[in-house]
Amino acid sequence: MAAEQQNEEQDVAGLMHQIGRTARQAGQELALTSSEARTAALRATADELRKRRDAIKAANARDLEEGRDKGLSRAMMDRLTLDDDRIEGMAAGVETVADLNDPVGRELNAWEQPNGLRIARVAVPLGVIGVIYESRPNVTADAAALALKAGNACILRGGSESFHSSRAILTALENGMEAGGLPRGCVQMVPTRDRAAVGEMLKMSEHIDVIVPRGGRSLIERITRESHIPLFKHLEGICHTYVDSAADADKAVALVHNAKLRRTGICGATETLLVARSRKDDLLPAILDDLHAAGCEIRGTREVMQAWPGAHEATEADWDTEYLDAILSVKVVDGVDEAMAHIRRHSSSHTEAVVTEDAWTADRFLAGVDSAIVMHNASTQFADGGEFGMGAEIGISTGRMHARGPVGVDQLTIYKYVVRGSGQVRP
Repeated sequence: MAAEQQNEEQDVAGLMHQIGRTARQAGQELALTSSEARTAALRATADELRKRRDAIKAANARDLEEGRDKGLSRAMMDRLTLDDDRIEGMAAGVETVADLNDPVGRELNAWEQPNGLRIARVAVPLGVIGVIYESRPNVTADAAALALKAGNACILRGGSESFHSSRAILTALENGMEAGGLPRGCVQMVPTRDRAAVGEMLKMSEHIDVIVPRGGRSLIERITRESHIPLFKHLEGICHTYVDSAADADKAVALVHNAKLRRTGICGATETLLVARSRKDDLLPAILDDLHAAGCEIRGTREVMQAWPGAHEATEADWDTEYLDAILSVKVVDGVDEAMAHIRRHSSSHTEAVVTEDAWTADRFLAGVDSAIVMHNASTQFADGGEFGMGAEIGISTGRMHARGPVGVDQLTIYKYVVRGSGQVRP
């Protein structure tokens, strides 16, 4: 048995490194393709997704049947499900990416030295992007489209729950790439559900330039712990909305409702509400009445419980919890400085918002809160590349590499310096 296990591990390692070598070669070829070729390939991919709709739904039905047998939760089953509308959404999303301006070859800066050297900083593809994600099969199309638009090869490792669906979507991608004349191997998917493939992928720094994890905390913690490759990632979305003393009441009620309840299971959902003490008796009850009527559980400090008796007492752990559910932690603060201090202690550096009509307070919050996304008088649920006009995103990054916040096509490039001379030699 030990020998068989060793052989299986060697087989997975060999498979993964072959995928990596193919991706690296394809990425080098892809960097030389024209913008027109990549756009044509993406448009062809959108057409293929529509043509292959029935095959994709049939594959998805297999995944859903297996998911029911495994006892997946209702939320997981919803994320896994593909219907006509969702497949059309995938196709339309690929077309949106195709229509974006080409990020490759942009001149980011240029200058001339006194000796006549002309120097330009020019955007180039990152190279090979590895994407590791869980149950959402639409990530297969979204991630591949973004990577290709930016001239990158990609290696996709989808969740075992969406194995058949993702393979069917991959066929549409491969057909689209072939129609556009792009190199074979520029989009590949790990063809095994073996978890050892993820561990091997995270060690392939010679083949992969950046890893993008998409999934729950346990997946991202594992990838953060094991990866030998830089990551674009966020661990969780503990997002805050601060309602200031100068907040407009109607605006505040609507914004908090949307920020918490529009979709509770996304990383941009507000998990903690901070309210200025001067609005404890008028605005705080109005906000909480509205949330409670919509089925939201309120967990607050004793001061919140006094102002709104329906609240449960919050524990210290609540301030560090990403609920992904209709639950909200609430605290009363003296003002913007105490709100920022709370955010510094408990934020995951994803998205924070201030609701106020006072320009000084807004500017202080936007400058003083060091999260990837900061907002004024807007719902935290706008924390999304599509909503930012980026077409789509491959993920949200809260790190301090060159990509922070929504990671779209521009962030999937790096740069190099192009120097043009006329025979200069250095003295």
